[in-house]
Amino acid sequence: MGIINMLQEGGFSTYLIAITMAASIAFILERFTKLYSKLNINGNSFMFEVQKHVLANDLDGAIRVCNGAKEAALPKVIKAGLMRASRSEDQIQNAIDSASLEVIPQLEKNLPYLALIANIATLLGLLGTISGLIKSFAAVAAADPAQRQAILSAGISEAMYATAFGLVVAIATMVAHSVLSSKAQGIISEIDEHSVKLLDLLSARKVQHSSEK
Repeated sequence: MGIINMLQEGGFSTYLIAITMAASIAFILERFTKLYSKLNINGNSFMFEVQKHVLANDLDGAIRVCNGAKEAALPKVIKAGLMRASRSEDQIQNAIDSASLEVIPQLEKNLPYLALIANIATLLGLLGTISGLIKSFAAVAAADPAQRQAILSAGISEAMYATAFGLVVAIATMVAHSVLSSKAQGIISEIDEHSVKLLDLLSARKVQHSSEK
């Protein structure tokens, strides 16, 4: 009911703010689904399974573990390194870096739009405030003295509703942006951490097989 009142009482700018709110909700739901479900995986459990296969010299098994979580970001990067396991460390690192460059933009996709929407909602709220005050003062100047107080009150009410609605949308969007950005950065850090662990595993595997020969 509060949002409906703001739309009814806040003037034209509140409808523009409502559009930014709808866009914000769409981006938040899309990013939440991706970052907390499709692109996310329990990195420690995943790497434990990969490590078991690598140490047992079962690279195909390790790759199958990666294929079991096709959409997640970390398995894509780890798989790229495993596919080059028989090559030099530099080539493995290049494969991991190349896969990371493909995956990281998917993690950060649409996040900048949330920051933009928060700024736009704030500015639209300010625009509604100014336009409401201009309208009210213009009406007061031409109104009958007995009606001036009511007209002024209505204009100020419109201005405040626009400000409040813009700030509500902006604050909610900024909070969501912060949470989602933190999650994306956490997945990126996890990729960096486990990529280094994979390099160590593959190096240990090579040393082990060299000593066996």
